[in-house]
Amino acid sequence: MKESIIIQKSKLFAIRIINMCKYLSCEKKEFVMSKQVLRSATSIGANAMEAKFAQSTADFIAKMHESLKEASETEYWLELLHETNYIDDCTFDSLYSDCNELVKILSSIIISMKGKQTGK
Repeated sequence: MKESIIIQKSKLFAIRIINMCKYLSCEKKEFVMSKQVLRSATSIGANAMEAKFAQSTADFIAKMHESLKEASETEYWLELLHETNYIDDCTFDSLYSDCNELVKILSSIIISMKGKQTGK
């Protein structure tokens, strides 16, 4: 079975964040924000994976909404890391763009599923 685009993209994004966090902890000795962004970024895909086995449409929407919340939180941590000069412009722009894409995909999935749920 082919994986969904949100699961593929969120996993690739999580890997990039994991590598950034390794760099931040080893090279920059930054541990607090990197742990926060690591937690929120890896939760995006974890919640999307859980949604695959949702018990109902409402449960699926709830899991996807949780992924959306984690993606939004990840954007916040990336902004803080950038504005405090822990990550450079290029790294920020690339990661933030990827995260924003996940937000858009998740929002679209949620809107689509809510429409199906209500018959619209």
